[in-house]
Amino acid sequence: MDSGRMSQHLLSKIATNDKHGENSPYFDGWKAYERNPFHPTKNPQGVIQMGLAENQLCFDLIEDWILNNPEASICTPEGVHQFRNIANFQDYHGLQQFRNAIANWMSKVRGGRVRFDPDRILMSGGATGANEQIMFCLADPGDAFMIPTPFYPGFVRDLCWRTQVQLIPVHCHSSNDFKITREALEEAYKKAKEENVNVKGLIITNPSNPLGTTLDRDTLKSLVSFINEKNIHLVCDEIYAATVFSSSPSYVSVAEVIQEMEHCKRELIHVIYSLSKDMGFPGFRVGIVYSFNDEVVACARKMSSFGLVSSQTQHMLASMLSDEKFVTKFLSENSRRLEERHEKFVKGLEEVNIVRFPSSAGLFFWMNLKNLLEEATFEAELKLWRVIIHEVKLNVSPGSSFNCSEPGWFRVCFANMDDQTVDIALNRIRELVGKETKKPVGMKRWQSNLRLSFSSRRFDDSAMSPHSPITSPLVQAT
Repeated sequence: MDSGRMSQHLLSKIATNDKHGENSPYFDGWKAYERNPFHPTKNPQGVIQMGLAENQLCFDLIEDWILNNPEASICTPEGVHQFRNIANFQDYHGLQQFRNAIANWMSKVRGGRVRFDPDRILMSGGATGANEQIMFCLADPGDAFMIPTPFYPGFVRDLCWRTQVQLIPVHCHSSNDFKITREALEEAYKKAKEENVNVKGLIITNPSNPLGTTLDRDTLKSLVSFINEKNIHLVCDEIYAATVFSSSPSYVSVAEVIQEMEHCKRELIHVIYSLSKDMGFPGFRVGIVYSFNDEVVACARKMSSFGLVSSQTQHMLASMLSDEKFVTKFLSENSRRLEERHEKFVKGLEEVNIVRFPSSAGLFFWMNLKNLLEEATFEAELKLWRVIIHEVKLNVSPGSSFNCSEPGWFRVCFANMDDQTVDIALNRIRELVGKETKKPVGMKRWQSNLRLSFSSRRFDDSAMSPHSPITSPLVQAT
């Protein structure tokens, strides 16, 4: 018996199934970056990471707060007197002051128009853990959740890998600005029923990853009405809530909308949140499930023992998020800086006639490169993507990995780099499309690369394995 078959025999089906989602161009781009990472002096010809939705634009504000508040850490002379209490704390309810602070922060992010109950704050290991946690509470293996396209590729891992839940795409199109229509929802729901699939709910991201758009009040009310009629759950991933640009309309949460609806089954509504995107803390692994269902709260709280936020992290964040002056300044400056960075990229793209989907939030934009495709197919999209990775040296993410129904779209992240790297990235994009003519260049100069024998699943035999000593991109990817 060869080693591969022996491994399949010795390990569980959950451990060896292919629902982890790593066999995707989205993660292949990560592997290409890991093999040849850009550095301004040590490796200036390396791949620039634009596939990582990290928010690094306000770290100076956070670092200043830490320096000015040493008592918030148990590892300083000013805070060490709290060491024993914090180090011994293991209640999976979490520190009361932490839950209070998170609840207040979530309210502040949503303009103070909705209040959150600290006793409904449930912890998990980042948004990944929170999404899996809510699936374990709401669905059995084989059950399904509907999800509008395009959607975050990591949802295949987060929602399906260990829970064995299915995802049913609700296809949305650029012709109507990728709006989630009632017709598309009904069509997906009907098809699932015809195939004897048990639909347990609908999951949405607001703001959207990868579109960078927010759902308006009427759309949210329509979605709530739909799930009420079908008596299925609505899970709202709101992890980008504080990334709405400063000049954009106020963010509307589903928690705000249901306050305005007279007939609403609140027990079907659940919110996923984290501090990974809004504050740039993915390493702190702060994931939150907020449910309006008492039974889910009780169940998820017990499950949270598998992915608690460390008490040391809770302690520091409780202090930081309770500082009203800091919170107000951070939220304002974060929105302003994100919009400023977004506009810099937009202007750079406009110089070479690249179209991007209009957005008002997020750490990325949805770039339209349809004019550079050899033909309007997903195969052509992947060919172009390989050129961008290997010749242009930019790790952007192809739309097909987001389950987009149309070839030619790419997600480009812009908040995980400094201004110098932004300029280099824009110059590389200009190289691709032709700076002088401001028109898409012919593909002949790239033709040799287009014929490289790469599959859509991996680049070559040296691609980083999920079993490599190097950290798997699945650990970081967002």
